[in-house]
Amino acid sequence: MSIPTNFPAGTRQERPEQSSIGQRLLSAKKAYTTRFLADALEADASGYRLLSGPDVIPVPGDIVLARVERIGQLPRLESPVSRRQALFVGDEVLVAYANRYAPDQVLAEVPDSLGPCHLVAAGGLAGMVTVSHGAVGRPTQLAPVGLLANSQGRLNLKGFAPYALDPDAEPRVRPHVVAVLGTSMNSGKSTAAACLIRGLTSAGLRVVAGKITGTGAGGDPRLFHDAGAVKVLDFTDYGYPTTFRVETAELGSLAASMVNALAAQGPEVIVVEIADGVYQGETRHLLNSGVLHTLVDSVLFAAADALGAFAGVELLRAAGHAPAAVSGMLTVSPLAAAEAAAELDVPVLGTYELTSAETAMRFLAPAHQ
Repeated sequence: MSIPTNFPAGTRQERPEQSSIGQRLLSAKKAYTTRFLADALEADASGYRLLSGPDVIPVPGDIVLARVERIGQLPRLESPVSRRQALFVGDEVLVAYANRYAPDQVLAEVPDSLGPCHLVAAGGLAGMVTVSHGAVGRPTQLAPVGLLANSQGRLNLKGFAPYALDPDAEPRVRPHVVAVLGTSMNSGKSTAAACLIRGLTSAGLRVVAGKITGTGAGGDPRLFHDAGAVKVLDFTDYGYPTTFRVETAELGSLAASMVNALAAQGPEVIVVEIADGVYQGETRHLLNSGVLHTLVDSVLFAAADALGAFAGVELLRAAGHAPAAVSGMLTVSPLAAAEAAAELDVPVLGTYELTSAETAMRFLAPAHQ
């Protein structure tokens, strides 16, 4: 591909470095969210250009080459293979614009210009921090150089993703699907999901896994692989850097598309995680949308304490879902687990109890009797 010279009017495209843009892209530190772009660059780094200027307004998923101006809260960038790369002032990075909602960390939004912005997640997200948790320091600051484009125009993560939404996705014949939800961030959802995957594979079942919503990062998908899932997908495989502020109908299509793609692997069980807490906007809308009633057969709920477990079970039931069991961080405390067990009419299972084949199969018993 040759580098085009007929750029759209109103953008400052005539850069001295355009002739070496491919080398700059190859040299830049890539993020986990831009891993599919990294593969494409390794195959052929020619034909790319950078869009800049006051009329260039980023949207979620747009890819930006940016320079690190200040090291702050996030001093490392997760690489395409999930290695934590140390950042230095002056580094150039390839990250994606995204909105982020993380009560334990920050609220961040895609800015309305290519002005200075922040690294808002180590997985490789650029945005403007608008609200911070009291324990979070000042953000790492980025200076955007330009949005990635080619001769057809600007490029988005969805253009490099190996999977695409099926706009008419309808649930097909599929195995038992378990959804893992929780009270909040850090309630133990991912660990509980991984332990359940381990227990089911220990019972001799073929298990696949997915993460429908969340913030792009490699830790949870790799955890599910390590637990024994033979195939793992998450929203980044569909070109979403995060799912914050994605419309409910689109999330429903993502959920159905992912479950169908996982079912095509011929598993006996599908385990999917829905990130953040049941009060988080996208999660709550998804719970009440009816999509999960069609896709999900049973629910495992993770909570950090007994009160959260009780409230969460009641909220799920009000939305038409009947949790089969409660687990998560509360089970680290025998006293908290006992409090929850005294108030709930569903089992409270220690997270690592789920690694037992017997426990896991008891959880899924209705589907396998």
